[in-house]
Amino acid sequence: MRYAIVVEKAEANYAAYVPDLPGCVATGATVEETEARLREAIVLHLEGMREDGLAIPEPSSIVDYVETSA
Repeated sequence: MRYAIVVEKAEANYAAYVPDLPGCVATGATVEETEARLREAIVLHLEGMREDGLAIPEPSSIVDYVETSA
């Protein structure tokens, strides 16, 4: 599956989350480290959902950019 992720710059690091998987988050010193940790978090999150007998949500978030004149 291919899930959309959001990576945000924090004060001293980066933080990321998966909109389609509430509670699935990761942090890291760089964008690359944060993305790698989030990949691991997604795997663990989905494994936990399966173990708990929960349905795995299909990816449904849409990612796009909006340009402005400002």
